[in-house]
Amino acid sequence: MTDKYILVNKKAILTNDIHEWGRWFEENDRLVKQETLDNGYLISTVFLGIDHQFGEGKPLIFETIVFHEDESEQIRYSTWEEAEEGHNLMVEKYKGKA
Repeated sequence: MTDKYILVNKKAILTNDIHEWGRWFEENDRLVKQETLDNGYLISTVFLGIDHQFGEGKPLIFETIVFHEDESEQIRYSTWEEAEEGHNLMVEKYKGKA
């Protein structure tokens, strides 16, 4: 079974209660950061709430996706802080692209 998480003060908390998890998702904003760059790239970072780690390792429960008509990129993280830092790195990487 895939582990499910909620956020409390930007910290991921494991929950085995599917109802608690579902209520949290209905009542809370999962957005970490989102911005559209001048060149049209949309960079969005969100809390996934489900562990996307396949195999061993820390849970991957945050995700940044770069959306653009010509290309896309995705990366996942374990913590809010990693997600914010990763988002900012993606912004820097893509803001100079045409």
